Amino acid sequence: MLQTKRSYRGMVTAPHHLAAQAGLSVLSDGGNAIEAMIASAAAIAVVYPHMNGLGGDSFWLIGKPGSAPIGIQACGRSAMAADRNWYRERGCAAVPGRGPLSALTVAGTVDGWEKAQNLSRRQHGGRLPMSRLLQDAIRYAWEGVPVPQTLHENTKKKRPELQDVPGFADVYLPNGAPLVVGSKLRQPRVADTLARLSQAGLSDFYRGDLARSMAADLEKAGSPLRLADLERHQATLVTPLSLDVAGHKVFNMPPPTQGLASLLILGLYARRIANEADGIDHLHRLVECTKAAFRVRNRHVTDPDYMERAATDFLTEEALAALDETVATGRAAPWPDPSKQGDTVWLAATDRSGLSVSFIQSIYWEFGSGVILPQTGVTWQNRGTSFSLAENEQNRLEPSRLPFHTIQPAMAELSDGRLMSYGTMGGEGQPQTQAAIFSRYALHGQDLQSTVTAPRWLLGRTWGEENNNLKIESRFDPGTIGAMRSLGHDVQVVGAFEEFMGHAGAIVWHPDGLMEGASDPRSDGVVAAR
Repeated sequence: MLQTKRSYRGMVTAPHHLAAQAGLSVLSDGGNAIEAMIASAAAIAVVYPHMNGLGGDSFWLIGKPGSAPIGIQACGRSAMAADRNWYRERGCAAVPGRGPLSALTVAGTVDGWEKAQNLSRRQHGGRLPMSRLLQDAIRYAWEGVPVPQTLHENTKKKRPELQDVPGFADVYLPNGAPLVVGSKLRQPRVADTLARLSQAGLSDFYRGDLARSMAADLEKAGSPLRLADLERHQATLVTPLSLDVAGHKVFNMPPPTQGLASLLILGLYARRIANEADGIDHLHRLVECTKAAFRVRNRHVTDPDYMERAATDFLTEEALAALDETVATGRAAPWPDPSKQGDTVWLAATDRSGLSVSFIQSIYWEFGSGVILPQTGVTWQNRGTSFSLAENEQNRLEPSRLPFHTIQPAMAELSDGRLMSYGTMGGEGQPQTQAAIFSRYALHGQDLQSTVTAPRWLLGRTWGEENNNLKIESRFDPGTIGAMRSLGHDVQVVGAFEEFMGHAGAIVWHPDGLMEGASDPRSDGVVAAR
């Protein structure tokens, strides 16, 4: 059984142990939590390349005890050339899920790293150069890392739809077969790209030689992205959404992420808290709160420039009370509604001052578009496949528009002064797993590691599947599963530790300086602490 890890000097949790250790190494060298997270983010882009990478997006929540957190929105807009007619002229009824036509949004994460470093230096005494922060990632890319089981399995599963995408087979299907678990994955082109960024600066990704190289490769492959799209990109500082939940202040990212849904689930559950965690009342009530929150998300959340109502409108007491009236209190409400999907990594870091980071980075589906740029080795995301080509859809494609994002890190300031950073990968499951972790720990008093290890559920689709039923891990009590069915839930019992339930984690800073950390047994991760 995994135990909650504790320390006083610094802590990093990540879904791959090498990424966590890269961040811890920076803390040991005197870096702060933001600098540690840049190192971990770069490292996990190398060691978990099917889940995230330089060609994807990311979001940051950066907080410190006693002050409101700040968010960094590092997500890219659609290409200026990409409109609905552009796709129709190429015979597309929808934005393709894979290949060059799905690579239509700018990769924002690298500029997010730069914004975070600037914030670190201005406000938190950061001093380490980017060459130090990228050091471990460069070494892992150049020297190679052992192929994890999740990379092997995802390559095997997704091979039919990716093997003919430009660049994919050269990296992931050497000799015509998926990389073997434990074999060495070397990425020399990615190593060179990271080395270039460490020397020329991260802005080179958007307005330098790297940008020109990537733009040329994208255009040659058939993507609508051009150099001007990269040059226009800027990550932005944003004010997180917040909500009082049973006396605790919970924070999440604003649109275009589904952070609103995560807050709404907890805000609704706070009105009907069960007597204990993981029984029928806890599970049934959270699932019904999820349905109500997802209806709001599906109808309203998109690029904020296109929203008819501000996200904060849905977090007022009056709006929550009205939404509460729609939550089923007896039998399960009908489902499904349209679902979202995605793939990503979540990480957290806290230093001895209490400075904390909740961070998430993604290329959307596993392997993103599948396009690997020949000169730089960058795998480009397919986030733009979430756009619709229909005229009246909420998330219809427009030039230079932000796509809907499933990814959103979470943070909470608890009523006694603890600062909690938590999150997960898992697309549709992210708000649900966040609700499970927060409710178990903050509302029901469970041990932190237990909140992550405990069995989970997921309402909606998982990767590559069409059913929208309620998937429940088999470790739930059979009586609870039976009771959920009797309440009208369409339950599918799945394995004991399913990867599609997410790679979750959490770090909690206590006012006396103690840090607690948890990592997910469903991942290759650890809590690395000093």
